[in-house]
Amino acid sequence: MSAVAAKTGGAAGDNNNKKNNRNNYKKLPTAALDDLVQYVTLHVRKPTPISGVVLPFVPLYLTAFYLWIYVYKGHEEEEGTAELDDVPIAKQGKGIEDAAWSDIGFIAVVAIAFLHILTLLFCYWSVHVLAFLTCRRVKKPASGVLAKVVPTANNGNSKIVPIRSLQLENGTRQYYLVFQKTKYVWDEDKAIFRAVEFPVNKLLSSYASSRGLETEQAIKTAMQTYGNNEMDMVVPEFHELFIERATAPFFVFQVFSVGLWCMDDFWYYSLFTLFMLIAFECTIVKQQLRNMSEIRKMGNKPYLIYALRQNKWRQIGSDELLPGDLISVTRSQNDNIVPCDVVVLRGSCIVDESMLTGESVPQMKESLESLQQLNTELDAEGEGKLTVLFGGTKVVQHTAPSKESMRAPDGGCIGYVIRTGFNTSQGKLLRTILFGANRATENNAETFAFIAFLMVFAVAAASYVWVKGSEDPERNRYKLFLECALILTSIIPPDLPIELTLAVNTSLIQLTKLFVFCTEPFRIPFAGKVQICCFDKTGTLTTDNLMVEGIAGLSSNGKCVPIDEAEDKTVQVLACCHSLALLDDGLVGDPLEKAALAAVEWNLTKSDSVIPKRGKLKPLRIVQRYHFSSALKRMSVLAGYLLPFSNEINYIGAVKGAPEVIMGMLKQVPEDYEKIYLEYARRGARVMALGIKEFGNLGGQRIRELKREDVECDLTFAGFVIISCPMKPDSKAVIKELVQSSHKVLMITGDSPLTACHVARELRFTNKKLLILTPPQNELSGTWSWVSIDGDRIYPLDDGKSDKNISMLLAANDLCITGEGLLYLQQSHHSYMLKVLPQVTVCARFAPKQKEYIITTLKQLGYYTLMCGDGTNDVGALKHAHVGVSLLTSAPVKRKRTEDELREINAAASAAAAAATAANQQLSPRERALRRRQEHIDRTQARLQNALRDMEEQTMVKLGDASIAAPFTSKLSSIMCVNHIIKQGRCTLVTTLQMFKILALNALIQAYCQSVLYIDGVKFSDTQATMQGIFIAACFLFITRSKPLKTLSKVAPLPNIFNLYTISTILTQFAVHFGTLYYLTSEATALAPPRVGKVKLYIDMDNEEKTKYDPSIVSSTVYIICVSLQVATIAVNYKGHPFMESLRANRMLMCAIGASAALVLLLTTGVVPGLTQFFEIVDFPANFRQTLLLILVADIVGAFALDRICSFLFGETRRKSKVLNC
Repeated sequence: MSAVAAKTGGAAGDNNNKKNNRNNYKKLPTAALDDLVQYVTLHVRKPTPISGVVLPFVPLYLTAFYLWIYVYKGHEEEEGTAELDDVPIAKQGKGIEDAAWSDIGFIAVVAIAFLHILTLLFCYWSVHVLAFLTCRRVKKPASGVLAKVVPTANNGNSKIVPIRSLQLENGTRQYYLVFQKTKYVWDEDKAIFRAVEFPVNKLLSSYASSRGLETEQAIKTAMQTYGNNEMDMVVPEFHELFIERATAPFFVFQVFSVGLWCMDDFWYYSLFTLFMLIAFECTIVKQQLRNMSEIRKMGNKPYLIYALRQNKWRQIGSDELLPGDLISVTRSQNDNIVPCDVVVLRGSCIVDESMLTGESVPQMKESLESLQQLNTELDAEGEGKLTVLFGGTKVVQHTAPSKESMRAPDGGCIGYVIRTGFNTSQGKLLRTILFGANRATENNAETFAFIAFLMVFAVAAASYVWVKGSEDPERNRYKLFLECALILTSIIPPDLPIELTLAVNTSLIQLTKLFVFCTEPFRIPFAGKVQICCFDKTGTLTTDNLMVEGIAGLSSNGKCVPIDEAEDKTVQVLACCHSLALLDDGLVGDPLEKAALAAVEWNLTKSDSVIPKRGKLKPLRIVQRYHFSSALKRMSVLAGYLLPFSNEINYIGAVKGAPEVIMGMLKQVPEDYEKIYLEYARRGARVMALGIKEFGNLGGQRIRELKREDVECDLTFAGFVIISCPMKPDSKAVIKELVQSSHKVLMITGDSPLTACHVARELRFTNKKLLILTPPQNELSGTWSWVSIDGDRIYPLDDGKSDKNISMLLAANDLCITGEGLLYLQQSHHSYMLKVLPQVTVCARFAPKQKEYIITTLKQLGYYTLMCGDGTNDVGALKHAHVGVSLLTSAPVKRKRTEDELREINAAASAAAAAATAANQQLSPRERALRRRQEHIDRTQARLQNALRDMEEQTMVKLGDASIAAPFTSKLSSIMCVNHIIKQGRCTLVTTLQMFKILALNALIQAYCQSVLYIDGVKFSDTQATMQGIFIAACFLFITRSKPLKTLSKVAPLPNIFNLYTISTILTQFAVHFGTLYYLTSEATALAPPRVGKVKLYIDMDNEEKTKYDPSIVSSTVYIICVSLQVATIAVNYKGHPFMESLRANRMLMCAIGASAALVLLLTTGVVPGLTQFFEIVDFPANFRQTLLLILVADIVGAFALDRICSFLFGETRRKSKVLNC
């Protein structure tokens, strides 16, 4: 299949960005040439009459109608003109046969219509089916052509989008498509679609010399190429989302079932069930709309901004900005945010990037005019970050350009627009939230496979009824067909999603009490399957409160001395070498630098001066900052102070950074320099080396000419500053519980490997030695190797016999890889990486995209993953994990309801109660019982809605929190929520699996009762059916209310239904129950009086006969057996420990089972005549009564024994993974 591939460059269209590492983080499938789009195929719609949803069905309909109306109907009219009593027997039989054929004709038409509707629904469910049936392939785009766009894995769903076109200024027509808010244009020469190229990788000098869009032609071209700077997110209408939910496979099946019940006179129950279904879907749609409204608020609101157009400054709307524009950026007023991605050309600013990164630390942004080297390409995601303002961030302070060459009317910083709309950093984040991962729903493959398993027995039962029922030539075939269809829908429980929802809702309510909010409830069972738990470090495992321990490396023994005993030169470096700024709101900047400034007891002023609170040192004024760079691993400043008794200023250079980097800048390196800093780093402390340089008196020209290299050389060593980052108090206990409960724990952090490894050891992520994947000393000839923290173990990386090598490596060690190491493994040892990745314990120096790559790779390898983080830079990983948990660090304040709201709530409750009372009076006893069951579900749903409403009032999701993107959000900053989620997940998973087993056994028993026994004329009274329904509903309700145990069990539950234990226990238990049912029914039939005449089925009766019930020994026996079997099924298959409370602890369920068992005993023995009369049970002979009791006891014992044998043989807990060793 030839596909039109999208050219490399990604959704942002950074096509030629050689330094852009985005594609390195994600190994794309070989066919995909883009990180968003896998392939594109072009199609044209077929005319409707010849499409696959019309043409094949026309001849089928015509044939069916012709045979039904003209052949059989006409034949029937010819033969049936005379009275049947007056014609010969042969003719009478012929007339009956024709009537039967007429019914079959109607059934054939209904079957074709059903197939037709199913085909239309499949077109709705699958883009591929829609394209196959309604479109034909073409090679080139044109007007009226459609594009089927298939995204890469974890990037949303395939979609058919229209090809659009526009007339370019040069007269040519350009074709393009928009997929997930991203524009792809058609390249005529290469016959491919490619993403629009934005000016993001030009030379810095070309930005610096730009004069903006200087001509009308340039503005028009940019407008046609990029479009407006809009971030429109249209929130769908309620009915659009509801239709999407209402066409889901399960909902369609449920409505189909309701329709069949209506045709069989179950009006009240059917319509009530339909109302329940619609109400349930409406609550989900309302929740989705609320979430979408919140996401919409994250878009940019247009405001006026100065732009240099045609060499004149003019105010235009921020939504009219185009790449190539020069704009003026000022401090954000009235919640205005930076409208697009901008390179700062002149001036400087301090920016709050918490919306994008989750970090509350404002960042300093420098302009290109402060850089000496401008002949390099811009790398906006890497080193160029320092000069780029990202869309969606807030400018908290700006400094106007110092030079007079170009100034804006409002005195703002001058910036060059490089990306607009959904291609900005903010746009990418929104696209991840909107389209990133498919939502987990109840419509999973496993549930459908379970239904297919039950369908085999359902079809067998329906076939038996059809064959046996057709033996009577007078029987109405339409009603018989309806009965068979009803068997199919009743054996496949139509309330299965509601039962599953009940189990999930109970867990939801429990989690809300623990301050955990869930936006995708059906992810809860996934938490029970989790194998690998991934954690961010800073702010998740550790606190944000940094502590300066002291200064090391200056005393004779190198020990750490308190700050107040530090030398003057050390205090000066700590006081002035930072990127802090004083705003109206207080001091902003890196918490580490704030902690250091507070420790030396100096104050910062708005004019960038630092003043000691006490002591003999002179105040310092920061003259020039050379900002921290992750590539350089250092920062430096030039500062000055007044000499005593003169007006001369003495200048010093202060430098701080990674010890290994500063080491090469020192005039004289202390002997034990490396030993000291490595010792503290291995303890988990953050260690920074300090250096100082005296410049003396400098002139203004010399200061302007001074380069970074001049400051960062010939330094005098000023010590190591030792900073500790305390653990959260409960982190260690949580990790210990997770490790002991069959989980692999993994730390993924942007921090240094030594610090990360120390935290991992402190929190007992591992008890073995950690090996770090280390690059060679000599990059040209050396090889990468696994090196222990203390350097005493070195294992060269060799993937020749990778399985054996990895096993030997892990026998006494655990592994740590860095972002650089991951990049190397991806490019050079990909298969080795896939084998080693699940066994890694620490991932350090990881970029956000690499965190996401780890999660998606582990998922592809078949592992269930949990990711816990606190910043929006974890958004990709949180969204793609099976269970994403976001920690909110701010304490919420609960909003009180107003009096009007309370009055509305009370009025609505009173009206609902009055309506329910009026409706109840019109229902039969059975329907009232069924309604009571639905009201139980209603109440649970109401409790859930109240809990969710309270949660929303307590904390509206703020921008900068990952809450919207993560399925789970904890309002507490403790990682204890992870254990709560897993406990509830395991409890829900086990409950769900138990319900599947019970439903399967009930369905199999029902299949026999509704086929073989139904044809023999066995049926239950209205009272019997109602009481049996109440018992089942009560038991399921009490099963779903089971609570998890307080501690996580050491073993994990089975992750799915289809395993040897479940299948074997269902089949063996059914064999025992079937044997019981068959034997006792045969015994009862032998005692019953001989049957007179033919059996009259339910479908043969008129309305008066349907309400009349004549008890018999066979029907009474079957009823007692059915109740007993349901007791046995629930008692045997309810498993409490080790995942949830035991049967004895679940008192409500225990009482329900005990009451049902007592009922069986009383009905069998007949010691309470009033009870047997109420249940319409006949009095049994003494011998049969004894046999009945013995066989029922033997049935329960046999089922229990076989279940235990199956459990012993196959195990009912998850097997230990050889790879994860858990």
